[in-house]
Amino acid sequence: MLAGCGRLGMSDMGGPAPAAQYEPLPAAPTKPVTQGSLQPLPPVPGQPGPGMAGDMPPPGAPGPVAAVDPGPPPSPEKAPPIGRTEVLGAWKIASGTDSCQLFMTLTTWSGGYRANTRGCTSPQLQRISAWDLSGKQVALKGADGSIVATLYGAGPERFSGQTSERLPVSVSR
Repeated sequence: MLAGCGRLGMSDMGGPAPAAQYEPLPAAPTKPVTQGSLQPLPPVPGQPGPGMAGDMPPPGAPGPVAAVDPGPPPSPEKAPPIGRTEVLGAWKIASGTDSCQLFMTLTTWSGGYRANTRGCTSPQLQRISAWDLSGKQVALKGADGSIVATLYGAGPERFSGQTSERLPVSVSR
């Protein structure tokens, strides 16, 4: 005997379910939709409102980019100690305008343990293929063993540091 689920109108015996088994739902009353005018949304701070286009470039055009000084790297003296198992698994990694996924395992790899990224547009973050732990520092490395980024603990489930190009980088869950 073959048994299956009673979903999709089939009975326990494999045939169509009797019509008496299901009762129609009562119709629900609906209110008619009324027509009216909507008030305009308040302008977003830093963006022109209606009639205030001024010297704004058209949408999609490159605008001025502010230079950001990454400042000094995180202080390793204040960083909490890190264990290998604390960095394992899936993470979100962000640097500059790129935000993507980072995966770290305990599989031995050139220069440490296996790591890889997914969905990164930055060539710098795409290079990550290994990680290593030295004291309070996590080093993310390329396939050639070069340092791509260094990280220190910045709180529960969070690391921050700099890329080899001195750009800020953060890793979090």
